[in-house]
Amino acid sequence: MADFLYGINPVGAALAGAGRAPLELLVASEGQNPRQARLVEQARRRQLPVRFRERKELDRLAGHSHHQGVLLRIEPFRYAELGQLLDAWRRSGRPAFFLLLDGITDPHNFGAILRSAEVVGCQGVIIAKDRACPVTPVVEKTAAGALATLPLCQVTNLARTIEELKQENIWCYGLAGEEHAQELFSSDLSGNLALVVGSEGKGLRPNIRKHCDGLLAIPMRGQVGSLNASVAAGIALFEVLRQDRSGTEQPTG
Repeated sequence: MADFLYGINPVGAALAGAGRAPLELLVASEGQNPRQARLVEQARRRQLPVRFRERKELDRLAGHSHHQGVLLRIEPFRYAELGQLLDAWRRSGRPAFFLLLDGITDPHNFGAILRSAEVVGCQGVIIAKDRACPVTPVVEKTAAGALATLPLCQVTNLARTIEELKQENIWCYGLAGEEHAQELFSSDLSGNLALVVGSEGKGLRPNIRKHCDGLLAIPMRGQVGSLNASVAAGIALFEVLRQDRSGTEQPTG
């Protein structure tokens, strides 16, 4: 199935060279406006095919009617191989810092996690092929450009991947709100590290928990018993960054 971007601003950014390579621009044949006309001109300057289609066909391709009359067919997303992530880490001379996602299915959560992972300097995000959200236009929009620089790897067996990382002397810690988990802020997160974050509803699967070196819990004082998956991942990622003094990050203000 083809991948499409939709909406005036996302399509304009892609035509300007941000993200995946554009292949074809589809424009509603009725009710055209100046903003759509500028995208048509932009596409033709890049020598891209421009097709005019009925709005109901655009609705069908996008899966909804909120596309502002423009769809851009783009090249398929290219996942990195696990070996590529490990090779890049070894060449970097820095401690390993990876993020594994076990069953994140909401595209907004997925995109937000990717954005946080890129900001803290994570060297790659690893997801399973099954029971996981794919890279969609919603994910890319929410990630705010993170996937342009953050490698994303898709694996068949997440538990086996954890074991491969452990063989590289990378400690793998899962986020879990349990009595027997270590408190996140009092744990030593220096050195080679991979964080494992579970799904929005059930958290880490039992088999994935079993393969982790340990479990980490975010302390909470309120009455609500859990955090949104993207919020929990963000807190843990920034705690790793806080403990890391080998980088060159600059404070923002």
